[in-house]
Amino acid sequence: MPKTASLRPSRTAALAEPLSSLGGLLREWLPQQRWFAGKDRPVTDLDLLSVTELFPGCLHLLVRTGHTAVPVPGGPPPPGDCYQLLLRVRDRPSPRLGRALIGRAHEGPLAGLLVYDALRDPRAAELLLERLRHPCTSGPLRFEADPAVSVPAGLAPRLLDVEQSNSSLVYGDSFILKVLRRVQPGVHPDLEVPAALARQGCARVPAPAAWFRTDLPQDATLGVLQPFLPGAFDGWTLALRALASGHAFTDEAHELGRATADVHLALATAFPCDTRGDRHSRRTAAAMTDRLDAAVHCVPALRPYARGLRAAFDTLAGFDAGPAAQRVHGDLHLGQVLRTGGAGGDWYVIDFEGEPSRPLAERRSAQSPVRDIAGMLRSFDYAARTRLPWHPEWARRCRDAYCAGYAARAGWDPRHDPGLLRAYETDRAVYEVVYEARHRPDWLPVPMAAIERLAVRGG
Repeated sequence: MPKTASLRPSRTAALAEPLSSLGGLLREWLPQQRWFAGKDRPVTDLDLLSVTELFPGCLHLLVRTGHTAVPVPGGPPPPGDCYQLLLRVRDRPSPRLGRALIGRAHEGPLAGLLVYDALRDPRAAELLLERLRHPCTSGPLRFEADPAVSVPAGLAPRLLDVEQSNSSLVYGDSFILKVLRRVQPGVHPDLEVPAALARQGCARVPAPAAWFRTDLPQDATLGVLQPFLPGAFDGWTLALRALASGHAFTDEAHELGRATADVHLALATAFPCDTRGDRHSRRTAAAMTDRLDAAVHCVPALRPYARGLRAAFDTLAGFDAGPAAQRVHGDLHLGQVLRTGGAGGDWYVIDFEGEPSRPLAERRSAQSPVRDIAGMLRSFDYAARTRLPWHPEWARRCRDAYCAGYAARAGWDPRHDPGLLRAYETDRAVYEVVYEARHRPDWLPVPMAAIERLAVRGG
């Protein structure tokens, strides 16, 4: 008897209603996943948008979650989200897939079968790569590739067990596939931006080699395959090593600033810019104020600082100078950059998804490049506060070196507009407070220290 359960042909017709088998399992399993966005809203309903049998025993599902209503300041509760699931269905248990087990279906068309997270199954991951190597259409799914890039067969897969909002598979230390878990209509920045930068000749961002999309939701990106950078370390790891060894990290921060400017200059060429500075500033300041109001409702510890924080946004509302709004990274920090080749290596920028909690249309819109700069400056502060005693002077030197490197390449120094920089740092710190309160309460003192600095001392 085969270990993998074939769903053809007897079960295929019944797959129109697979949630009768999977609904109970998924309601319990989804909230436990790092990439699930609705942890604070219990799952009440699951609606099936599409189901495709990619190959025998492997189902691709797009499901929309329904949640218990939770009061939200300023409007109705957010709607449910659409998630991409790849499920492996087997007749018998597999000891090597113990961590991947979701559960056994007890009713419906899959009754009696074991259900696994297919991305943790090496065989399923290998077959997924084959689909990307040979572009095709499967139901609503479209597998596409850059014909100029050769992806070898037989690359061994491994799932990265890191804390992130998606799932990533590395194939043979040659390519990395990001599988987008939370799916929204429209082309995803992680496909759109690297492809556009590749056309500009920007070598700071790995170019897409292959990808897959779906017609349901309309033209949504599901996954992107890019070259993997073996031997590279992310900036967060390098910064923590520097702190542990007493290394200043200023040379690396300076080069990172230059790399950030390189990416911004390429983005300004690849996408339209918004030169209406005063109008953009007013609109951005209003959105920041709204986010602060919602954050104060969610995290009462912000309330004593709200007035001082709003002052930063009021200053931004009257600002009509600084760089034009353009496409940006949207969630830039030390974990989103990689350095190869040791001390003399190059910096690369990855993960152009932006802040996952924000709408896709907003993440694809023109924004001030100061948003990215502020994100990186906040990241230096985070790194400095991971060790006791805290190292504020280390962070200050890194921040200055980063800005100096940016200015050397871009011709504009963000330190020359402290009001602009303060507003974006404040908005970032507010975002961090909400995130840490929901996901990592032990880290909450880090952004709260910045909140106090920004609200009381203004920077």
